[in-house]
Amino acid sequence: MTRLLLLRRMETARRQTKAHLDLIERQIAARAERMTISAQAQAKAKARSHPRGRSHWTRSDDALFREYVDQLSFERRGEIDALTRKLSRQERAIAAVRAKITIEGWGAKADTQPAL
Repeated sequence: MTRLLLLRRMETARRQTKAHLDLIERQIAARAERMTISAQAQAKAKARSHPRGRSHWTRSDDALFREYVDQLSFERRGEIDALTRKLSRQERAIAAVRAKITIEGWGAKADTQPAL
């Protein structure tokens, strides 16, 4: 019973770590998008010819967005790497506890079954 409780706590901690990592990735993407839109606004202030039916997001904007994402990810690489390593350790620990629970479960089942 205590291993099951430990497993649940470990899974909760892993979900929190994953949520934190996802939050950082969303923050980076949102900031990169804002930076790209700011760059778009500056460029469009210089050249106002834009057909109505086309998307406002061009290939060059997408390339600029990806460049900003890379730049911002590089700036936060220490935090991202630490969380990624922590997540990996948590997943290995959870797998080990699950394996122990499974082995104990098989042992308990073998003890309770009658011999033929």
